[in-house]
Amino acid sequence: MLTTCVVTYQRYFNPCSHSLGDSEAKAMKSYYIAALVVFFFNWCYIGKAANGQGSGASFIFGDSLVDAGNNNFLRTLSKANIQPNGIDFKASGGNPTGRYTNGRTIGDIIGDELGQPNYAVPYLAPNSTGNAILHGVNYASGGGGIMNATGKIFVNRLGLDIQIDYFNITRKQIDSLLGPSKARDFIMKTSIFSVTIGANDFLNNYLLPVLSIGARLSESPDAFINDMLTHFRGQLTRLYQLDARKFVIGNVGPIGCIPYQRTINQLNEDECVELPNKLALQYNAKLKDLLTELNENLPGATFVLANVYDLVLDVITNYKKYGFTTSSKACCGNGGQFAGIIPCGPTSSMCSDRDSHVFWDPYHPSEAANLIIAKKLLDGDTKIISPMNLRQLRDL
Repeated sequence: MLTTCVVTYQRYFNPCSHSLGDSEAKAMKSYYIAALVVFFFNWCYIGKAANGQGSGASFIFGDSLVDAGNNNFLRTLSKANIQPNGIDFKASGGNPTGRYTNGRTIGDIIGDELGQPNYAVPYLAPNSTGNAILHGVNYASGGGGIMNATGKIFVNRLGLDIQIDYFNITRKQIDSLLGPSKARDFIMKTSIFSVTIGANDFLNNYLLPVLSIGARLSESPDAFINDMLTHFRGQLTRLYQLDARKFVIGNVGPIGCIPYQRTINQLNEDECVELPNKLALQYNAKLKDLLTELNENLPGATFVLANVYDLVLDVITNYKKYGFTTSSKACCGNGGQFAGIIPCGPTSSMCSDRDSHVFWDPYHPSEAANLIIAKKLLDGDTKIISPMNLRQLRDL
C-alpha cells in the first residue's frame, strides 16, 4: 500500500562526475540494465499498436500500486527496478521493470482480461510516443498522491496534478495521430481512466512519523480529508475537460494492515493499526459522495467506485479461504516479525512460495493477491464495484 523506499545515491545518476569503485559500478550497471529492460519490453508492443489491434486504451493514474516503471526515470528514493521485484513477471523474463510487486499489477491484469494486447507504456519511458500510446499510457508514480506535498520524503515522485499535466500532452499527441474528431471519440468512447491513489496522502503525508506532527496539530483529520477531496474533485474534473468519460476510482485500502504497519507497531498476526484504517474509512465515505456528485453534474461521464478497502480486507481476514498461508508477513523484506521494515531488494529474505503470501513486500500485494482483486473488479457485484463492474464499463 505504501511505496518502497530504496536509497539510491545521486552519484549513480551522474557516472561521469567521478571515478567509481567496483561496488558502485555494479550498482550503476544494475540500474541501467533495469531501465533498458523496461525500454525494450515496452518497445516490443509498438508493432501491435501500429496495426490497430486490441480493444480500447487504458490510461492509468496513481501510486506504487500501479506504477509500471515511471520512477525508473526519476531521481528518487522510491524505486522498484531492482531484483527480486518482477521475478514472476513473464513478459520481462523475470527481470525488474519498476513494478512494486513480484509480477503483474492490478492494472496489468485488468488490461489482459479486457483484451488489450500490450501493457500501458510508462509515460516517462523513451518509447511512450507514436502509435504506442493508442493502447494506453501509465502515469502512476511510487510515492505519488492527491496532494502535491505527499511523498516529498522520497525527493522526487509524480503527484496526480503532474500526472494529469502529462496526460494533457498525450491528449494533444492523440489529436495529431488520429485527427481531433476521431481522437475525441477514441478518448470518450473506448478509453478507460483508472485512478488508484490516496494511501500515500495518509502514510507519506498526514501520518508520517515526526515530520507530520506540525501538520496534524494545525489541521484536523476531517479538514485534511476535505482538502484531499477538494483537490481530487478538481483533478477529476480536469480529466473530464480533456474528454475522459469512463472512470474507475479506487478507494483507499486497509493501510493499517500492511506488514510495515503491523511490524513497527508490534502487533499480533490478526491485528491492524486502528488510526490509518479509521482515516481511510472516513476518506472512503466522502469519496463515495464525491463520485455520486460528479456522476450527477458531469454530463456523459461514468464514475465507477472500486471498493478496494472491503475487498482487500476480506482477502487479508479470510486469507486461508483464498489459498494463502499468511496475510501478515511480507514474502520479500527484512526486519521484525513480519519482515516489514526493510523494503524488498537483493539482500532481502524471500519466501519460497510467493503465491502463498498476500503481501509481496512490506507495502504491496503479491501478484496472486492482485489477481484476486482484479478479477473481482472485473466481474464483481455492486458491493465491490458500483454502479457497474469493469467489463460493463468497457462495453458501455
